[in-house]
Amino acid sequence: MTLGTPDQTLPEFARSALLLDVDGTLIDIAPRPDLVVVPPGLLETLHVLRDALDGAPAVISGRPVEQVDLLLDRAPHAVAGEHGGAVRHAPDQPIERPGLPTPPPEWLVQAEALAAAHRGVLLEHKAHGFVVHYRAVPELGPMLRDAVLAILGGNPDFVVLAAHMAWEVRPRGTDKGVAVASLMQRPPLQGRVPLFIGDDVTDEDAIAKARDMGGAGLRVDLAFGTAGDVRAWLAEAAKHGAWPALPLPASA
Repeated sequence: MTLGTPDQTLPEFARSALLLDVDGTLIDIAPRPDLVVVPPGLLETLHVLRDALDGAPAVISGRPVEQVDLLLDRAPHAVAGEHGGAVRHAPDQPIERPGLPTPPPEWLVQAEALAAAHRGVLLEHKAHGFVVHYRAVPELGPMLRDAVLAILGGNPDFVVLAAHMAWEVRPRGTDKGVAVASLMQRPPLQGRVPLFIGDDVTDEDAIAKARDMGGAGLRVDLAFGTAGDVRAWLAEAAKHGAWPALPLPASA
């Protein structure tokens, strides 16, 4: 079975903990992270699913928790942001941040200079790292990776990971699989079976962890097609109180 394909059994709807990526899964990718649009009907779908699953839907994103809350209006009960570097277990609870290292200030200065030197490159700051986006200039991807690695200078506490036309610097040991495990340890997800849906290489840790925990992990391109197909599938689930058949067959 290929990681993320639909040839696996979905958890029973009533026992599921629904864990969702944001960009490329719930909302369409935009030229810049700040230009994404929340489609009509998505928040209503998430609210219905939250009620139907007794609060068990959650979001796991590379975005900060605060950004996810602004986009989704706290429709998911729990949110893990920054790939698990920050977790809010319930809408009325504070954001928990494990003791993670932060990049040295000189790294950010160098990253800002790198972005400023190349038209179309965007630098995104995060609490424990940064992201160099190159969606507007894809031909610069390899050069930018080398430049980011040079900034880190072999520091063992941080890694450079590929994302959607971007290179992300984050502390070693934080990933979406860790976030799945963290969210599943607390009510209302605790005791349920995880179903994770994501679209990117950064989601594969969560896909694998959900499967390791006896649940299912699906990649958007292999099981659904597009983020729009995911939204339509979730809307059907909200309407009928059951997981519909997946749009794409296991052989896709």
